[in-house]
Amino acid sequence: MSDTPTAGWAVLGAGEISGDFLRALPHATLGTLRAVGARDAARARSFADGFAEAFPDVAVGSYDDVLAREDVDAVYIGTVHTTHAELALAALAAGKAVLCEKPLGIDVVETERVLAAADAAALPLVEAFKYRFGPFPDLLRDLVASGTLGEITEVETSIGFAADRGIRRLFDPALAGGAILDAGCYPVSLAVGVAAWAGRLDVGQPAMVASAAGMIGETGVDEDARAELDLGGIRALVSTSITRALPRAATIRGTRGELEIPNVWGSRVSSTGEAVLRRDGGEERISAPITSPMAAEADATVAALRAGRTEAPEMPWTQTRATARLLADWRAALG
Repeated sequence: MSDTPTAGWAVLGAGEISGDFLRALPHATLGTLRAVGARDAARARSFADGFAEAFPDVAVGSYDDVLAREDVDAVYIGTVHTTHAELALAALAAGKAVLCEKPLGIDVVETERVLAAADAAALPLVEAFKYRFGPFPDLLRDLVASGTLGEITEVETSIGFAADRGIRRLFDPALAGGAILDAGCYPVSLAVGVAAWAGRLDVGQPAMVASAAGMIGETGVDEDARAELDLGGIRALVSTSITRALPRAATIRGTRGELEIPNVWGSRVSSTGEAVLRRDGGEERISAPITSPMAAEADATVAALRAGRTEAPEMPWTQTRATARLLADWRAALG
């Protein structure tokens, strides 16, 4: 890290989600913005000017310009899916910690290549599933791992929205469009997480797609999809769509009870904080403090860098790998 007490962040990408990250970054405690990179310096300048009040005197430039800066310790990648791996590799080669929007790679090969690069560089690489960071996910992990629900038997979760067909990145196969990679990664990663917290991931029975169905649109991308996953004997029912709204919810069922989370994904602005625990015929509302999930994932990345770790415990590489393989198999099952 640089010698300054606060880590220096750079944002690569001048789109909507990068803007949300910058709006969240003032809530982080371990880092602040130093630079903004885009395809060209003019685009980076125009984007950075929109955040001048919160971050005055920010450097701008191309991706290469920003990665060459010595005052940048960590990089947030908020570009289209097909550039995630390329930019993550460049950032790691430049000696920067990486917080990369999901999915880390558009397939298993890309994902493994970036993980190998981070391992070789001994630098943090964190896949930015924002719902994994903060007080509520900590509580969720404890509930599953402690046996409060008994032996986990099933996870049911979904996410879906009716997108404007003019949003090219969602409907263009050349940009790895489709519901599964853009949104379906959320329910799959949650199911993988639950299996891991329950001690059922990588126990000799590989995670697999047991069945899949969905709709391929006229552009050739998966627009609506559902699947049943087998995760160490845990049945996971996952659904996603970019053409219709689906509940942003999850239910985790076990032999001693179930946990219903009405808004499991939260938002880019605030984390979820409430769930309903049902056991022995009774119902209990549980809650945790609301936080900025994007600020929390930023701090988790810097904390890993300061501790000399390559992974954040909230989203370890074993779970990134398992999620990538299930997403690839799900897409393949739909043709």
